[in-house]
Amino acid sequence: MNEDGKKPNRIASIDALRGFDMLFIIFLDHFFKALNVGVGSPFTKALAKQFDHPEWFGSSLYDIVMPLFLFIVGAAIPFALSKRKLRDSRLSALYAKLIKRFVILFILGWVVQGHLLEFNLETFHIFSNTLQAIAVGYLFSSITYIHYKLNTRLLIFGSSLLIYTLLLTIPNVPGVGSGVLLPDSSFAWYVDQLVFGDFQDGTQYTWLLSGFGFIATTLSGVFAGELIKSDLPRKKVALYLFLIGIAGVLAGMSLGIWHPIIKKLWTSSFVLASSGVCFILLSFFYWIIDVHGKVKWAFPLKVIGMNAIVAYMLSHVFNFHLIAEMVLHGLKQFVGDFYYLVLTIGGFGILYLILWYMYKNKTFIKV
Repeated sequence: MNEDGKKPNRIASIDALRGFDMLFIIFLDHFFKALNVGVGSPFTKALAKQFDHPEWFGSSLYDIVMPLFLFIVGAAIPFALSKRKLRDSRLSALYAKLIKRFVILFILGWVVQGHLLEFNLETFHIFSNTLQAIAVGYLFSSITYIHYKLNTRLLIFGSSLLIYTLLLTIPNVPGVGSGVLLPDSSFAWYVDQLVFGDFQDGTQYTWLLSGFGFIATTLSGVFAGELIKSDLPRKKVALYLFLIGIAGVLAGMSLGIWHPIIKKLWTSSFVLASSGVCFILLSFFYWIIDVHGKVKWAFPLKVIGMNAIVAYMLSHVFNFHLIAEMVLHGLKQFVGDFYYLVLTIGGFGILYLILWYMYKNKTFIKV
């Protein structure tokens, strides 16, 4: 608590969890793959598999990365759009900020995975990236937070899941039928094909109708942020976060019996299950950091989390593996099959030093 008895406007556990999530993208996935190249055991192979997405059905540890990113964006909304800010700001100014962030995130998504910098329309993808999913979830979740109370937001959350489930179940896809949830066959994929045409993503992921799921995932983060921002004792907040998480996982698994958990379609069962995991993760981080004040261990995560967008963009635009090879190539003769692992650690080290330098100089780039 602050001296005035109010909870701080920035929650350390959210920053640490954001850094934890980014660590998966910028280091851990490459680390475990590189470790398996060096060791080549069944155990390291199983670990590496957990840091890759399944072909279609099922789930891996790596599947939580993208929903956790959206969830954390949602959790920050009640703090970014506090009652005081909503009261003191003009609605037009708030909307201008929301739309500006939406546009910037979309453009950054084009840079990362939309092939924008190739300046070639034949390879350009309109909607194809996590940042663009965040843009959709952030914009609509912020609007609902500005205009509606909790009960209405809960109704919007449930309605988004229901509408998307019905859209994937009822409409007929020409040549395929209705209710088919297979690669290149679902109604969501069909709509993407109709709307985007030659600018479609080109992968098995769907984006336009999946926006219902992106909004719901981000809203689940909003609910978590509101709970943390409430006047409840911190220990109760941590407990409620955990219990809601368990309920979400059970609800997602139950719905998944009929409506499968498919990350690439962002099905409603996936939203519920993944949001449940996000709540559980946040409860642990909140319990350790904000309830018990154990913060020192999380400093490296905070360094990454405070400049998450920078970390994401740098790791996707620049090949730190090659940069590390320019410095460490002499070690290849000594480490053999572990050379890829050495370069992975070295590349991450270079990126982390950049983020640490920015943190030390209080340079925080926000979209």
